[in-house]
Amino acid sequence: MADWSWLGRVAYGPALELQEQIRNEILVGRRREILLLLEHPAVITLGRHADPAHVLLPIPALRAQGIEVCQTSRGGDVTFHGPGQLVGYPIFRLRRGVRAYMQAMATSIVEWLARLGLAAEWRASTPGVWLASEKICALGVQVRHGIATHGFALNLGVDLDGFSAIIPCGLRGAGVTSLARQIGSAPPPEVVARSLIGLFEKNFGVQLVEARVPGCNRTAPLTRMMEAS
Repeated sequence: MADWSWLGRVAYGPALELQEQIRNEILVGRRREILLLLEHPAVITLGRHADPAHVLLPIPALRAQGIEVCQTSRGGDVTFHGPGQLVGYPIFRLRRGVRAYMQAMATSIVEWLARLGLAAEWRASTPGVWLASEKICALGVQVRHGIATHGFALNLGVDLDGFSAIIPCGLRGAGVTSLARQIGSAPPPEVVARSLIGLFEKNFGVQLVEARVPGCNRTAPLTRMMEAS
């Protein structure tokens, strides 16, 4: 059994710190594994193997547009997060290895998109869920002490112009798409988050129970709590 929680909109830095805190608590037996579901304000993140040249605008210019730039501990290259994108961080122990963990995440997204009539596929060679030549969901993880952090970012109604400031995942010529672009509209991230729970339970083989993250509640999202601290 594991937990899941919808956190609302959370700044990237505090969310990264929260993941590390939770991983440490799982490691010493103080907390159950948990799936965190949220969205981020506009931010470009650079993975451990990112090429800084894949960020196409100077950092001051990006900040002037309200886009933060953060180095992060996940694998992969450069990506963009923003409102209207569902981000999921399954902080789970790896029982079958990294490849199976990534496959379970991706399969959950592929199956959810299939319910909407979209034939997506997981591509391990260019990690993500793709609709033909366009990526709709990026995936990236970081594993330490057998526990994974980071996860997936599913483009729902996110402003795709944010991706124009980068070479997404370092893949020149590859496109990026969203649910709204594909079918004309997209549900709010929280609605999609709740509809994904059953698929994550099936594909990870775990029962998920909704739980509150200490210090975080619906009326005072983690973003506000941590920005005020």
